[in-house]
Amino acid sequence: MSAAAENLSAPALADLLAETVQALDVLLGTATQRVRANVLVDGRISGARVEEEQKATHGLAWFATYVEAIRQLQDYTTRLSSEDRFSEFEDCLVKIGAAEYLQQIFGGIPMNQGEFVRPADLALDDTDLAAARISAVKTLIDAGSTPQIRARTVELIAAAEGQGSFGDAGLDETLEAFRDEMRRFADAEVTPHAHEWHLKNDYIPMDVITKMAELGVFGLTIPEELGGLGLGKESMCVVSEELSRAYIGVGSLGTRSEIAAELILCGGTEDQKAKWLPMLASGEILPTAVFTEPNTGSDLASLKTRASKDGNVYKVKGNKTWITHPVRADLMTLLVRTNPDEPGYRGLSMLLAEKPRGSDDNPFPADGMSGGEIEVLGYRGMKEFEIGFDDFEVKADNLLGGVEGQGFKQLMQTFESARIQTAARAVGVAQSALDLGLRYAQERVQFKKPLISFPRVSDKLAMMAAEILITRQLTYFSARQKDQDKRCDVEAGMAKLLAARVAWAAADNALQIHGGNGFAMEYPVSRVLCDARILNIFEGAGEIQAQVIARRLLDESN
Repeated sequence: MSAAAENLSAPALADLLAETVQALDVLLGTATQRVRANVLVDGRISGARVEEEQKATHGLAWFATYVEAIRQLQDYTTRLSSEDRFSEFEDCLVKIGAAEYLQQIFGGIPMNQGEFVRPADLALDDTDLAAARISAVKTLIDAGSTPQIRARTVELIAAAEGQGSFGDAGLDETLEAFRDEMRRFADAEVTPHAHEWHLKNDYIPMDVITKMAELGVFGLTIPEELGGLGLGKESMCVVSEELSRAYIGVGSLGTRSEIAAELILCGGTEDQKAKWLPMLASGEILPTAVFTEPNTGSDLASLKTRASKDGNVYKVKGNKTWITHPVRADLMTLLVRTNPDEPGYRGLSMLLAEKPRGSDDNPFPADGMSGGEIEVLGYRGMKEFEIGFDDFEVKADNLLGGVEGQGFKQLMQTFESARIQTAARAVGVAQSALDLGLRYAQERVQFKKPLISFPRVSDKLAMMAAEILITRQLTYFSARQKDQDKRCDVEAGMAKLLAARVAWAAADNALQIHGGNGFAMEYPVSRVLCDARILNIFEGAGEIQAQVIARRLLDESN
């Protein structure tokens, strides 16, 4: 490492990151224009061409995500430095993360295992790359790429074990106190039992759910006048992350009410808000989202489940799948087609469908409703089901918003929050993987020394910590955008896209550190690996996220 790189102050590091972001923005603009030119037909962006050129268009989304990640590192460094909170630990993590991501930008970004986007895929040539590889970029790569900084980072990680997150999360005092409260609850009530629940495929016990309700987990973002805490999405990130760090099933259970509440807040009538939101906030009722159908996946325009109005009720016929926690739920947010003559999205409506709680012996004790469990590798604790409806009745008054044909629009209003939630859960899972990998590396002795003494083991831990910091900051940024009522579908998509990949990489590396023991079901890291894998699929698969981001970038580049 050069002396200049080694002796960087926090303000100097922030300045280098700011200069780097400016250069990357120019490079991103060039890439966007060239990819756009390749998907134009008669002067307009062609959906068919965007699909044909997925390597380039999705690669553009990943490139933009990396640029935003570097930007958030710069913002993080500036904020913490100004508050005298930027310690050696944060300095190491920022340098390692920036160096690695910059080298990937110029050499190849992993979209997935075996899928890399290279600069040439974005029609960038050597001249473009040379112009962007300014001295600030070179200094950052130099500063964060040495064995010494990785080794020092792992020393700091080991020293910080048991003190919560590795590195300052950049939260204010109120949210940090909230995080501590959630961590204490998770450490006492969830972590000691999570692996047993997973292995037995048990439901999360109701007494744990009751305690979550008492802590306000289910009413975080519901207005105070409707029984909630009236907090923002950043608080939801903190809670989701900490609970998912203990067990993703508990973290995800906490967000069930968030999804239902946002649907009702954004699309419900005043009577529907007054009726349902206080009960959701208190945990008196538990909701489930009933959207997906067999053979449709993310293609909601092809949804077929039919709801026909008959007097003062709707009669529902059709099949749903991948429904999380439906047996113990009291309320289904049920997406149906109320107008079969309207094609695509326009004939869809959302019903607030009430149902009695069931049990393993009798999962759906309701007329016109049946179903069976889908056995899954991970993401347990709530259970997944296929559900069939045969003239299942829903009160006509429970049509969300009181107007038919608004279902897809209402659902779209929740996508940003749902993806921010999922990113936060992914950060929690990644942190859990780092916790487990670190502990095993410290305790396991091979060749007369602990595994953590071997550079390829310690390097894995250092990169996990750096990527967790990056994805945490990207996730919090998207939440703050949402809290400021700014459109943030791109930011939320970026957070979810990157966090899902980071969680899987962290879990995979933590298992690798465990060696053969990691493949044994008795070790919790085997559960974390299974839990991490779903994150790149639900709430919009990685490919869907990349498509959404790419279309916005291409549309706005005109």
